[in-house]
Amino acid sequence: MPNTSARADAPGLPPIGAAIRDRRRRLDLTLQDLADRSGLSVPFLSQVERDRAMPSLTSLTSIAAALGVEMSYFVGAPPPGQIVRRGSDPEHLHFGTGAVGYVRLSGRHEERKMEALHITVPPGLASPVAHREGEGFWYVLEGALDVWIGQEHFLLGPGDSAHFDQRHPYRMRNDGSDDVKMIWVGTPALL
Repeated sequence: MPNTSARADAPGLPPIGAAIRDRRRRLDLTLQDLADRSGLSVPFLSQVERDRAMPSLTSLTSIAAALGVEMSYFVGAPPPGQIVRRGSDPEHLHFGTGAVGYVRLSGRHEERKMEALHITVPPGLASPVAHREGEGFWYVLEGALDVWIGQEHFLLGPGDSAHFDQRHPYRMRNDGSDDVKMIWVGTPALL
């Protein structure tokens, strides 16, 4: 039975509404879908997501099962391996031909909203024109990178950055003789 008397913003109670809402949206579920899966009412779930009501353990168990997560997803801290990324243990990602080197800098937790990568672009490599939802941020560490965002062209060198809406077409090219090393941060998360 739902417990609507305890508010989530009361001292000692964790605000779990955002975690429930984010997970539900990530699964592309409506409140009605979640209600159908959990056996709880839409008005109650709406209050929980807005931290206006705290579910009982029984209700939270039903919500967790409906969202395909463990209870610890709502009340526990993520394991250290999902928070801290050690330089001695890089996670190399492989896309396309493998000519570009990608190392994930962001954590591994499932609900992350952004991604951070260290990218190495070899000389002569050009990316195809791309666009996607969200924002992109590029920061050049070494080398020189030609960048086109929409119709605009920029040459980025060490210390230069570009922050843009990725819905606009963008591409890059390394015309130099050395690798370009850069940081890319973007939303939404890649994998």
